[in-house]
Amino acid sequence: MTRPARIVLAAAGLTALYSLSAWAQFSYKTGIDVAGFTVTVVNRAGETLSGLKAGDFDVREDGVEQVVTYFATAEGELAVPLHIGLLFDTSESMEKDLGFSRNAAIRFLKTFSKAVDFTLVEFADDVRAARFAQAEFPRLVERIRGSKAKGRTSLYDAMTVYLGSAFDQSGRKVLVIFTDGDDTSSSRRWDETLRLLRASDVTVYPMGFLSNRSSSRLLLQSKLTEIARLTGGRAVFPGSMKELDPMYASIAAEIQSQYVLGYVPTNAARDGKWRKVEIKLKNPPADRTQLRTREGYFAPVK
Repeated sequence: MTRPARIVLAAAGLTALYSLSAWAQFSYKTGIDVAGFTVTVVNRAGETLSGLKAGDFDVREDGVEQVVTYFATAEGELAVPLHIGLLFDTSESMEKDLGFSRNAAIRFLKTFSKAVDFTLVEFADDVRAARFAQAEFPRLVERIRGSKAKGRTSLYDAMTVYLGSAFDQSGRKVLVIFTDGDDTSSSRRWDETLRLLRASDVTVYPMGFLSNRSSSRLLLQSKLTEIARLTGGRAVFPGSMKELDPMYASIAAEIQSQYVLGYVPTNAARDGKWRKVEIKLKNPPADRTQLRTREGYFAPVK
């Protein structure tokens, strides 16, 4: 199947991103509209903070204080279902390091034994996507090990396909991107990709292996950092292949220590407008902390 055809498959989902409420991920749990956010809290050393409660968070939508009505930890008794996505660069520039990067990705995915499923999106000139249930993990490993390095880099198209496939999943959605270069062959533009990310409820962790990109390194690093910022994730940039495993481990630890909170918005208008959301700790510890989450959501339409 050609790349244009693959993008058409995701079109319905992408259109829905603009009209789907970002709180739909919690409607299965409450039966009412609840704006839901995945939140990561770390200290100055980058270690996750555990033991926080719903009352520790100050939530404001367009400056108006909101009451947290739903709260769960990533690994708690009421843990929200977790869906893991992996965008894996198989372009020609990856040929030398593909074996090592494949093994590191597999070891990373193995740490999520409680994930509902895994969506693998491989991208080069074309984009190939497949979803695997937890019980199908051996097939996922086989698929990753069978990757061949060839062609250019269609990063934006790969993100488009993933977001289109993930919009109707219920629960936490985490996407890890592994790439060694900037986009060179997508039909989707950078600004379009940003709009889709802003309308989604996916937390993205870009991993940029940029040691061989002297001229375009700063630009790509800036783009991957922006993707992480918009979605509440974190961008990392290994200097060598040997750093992949510890960086994957750091991301995994963060994912497994996140908080999920939701609230019934005081603004019930279904006008499709952007709602800016700010989430802070009411009494942050003395040690400097960083809280990461999405910046808001688009309200549903009638």
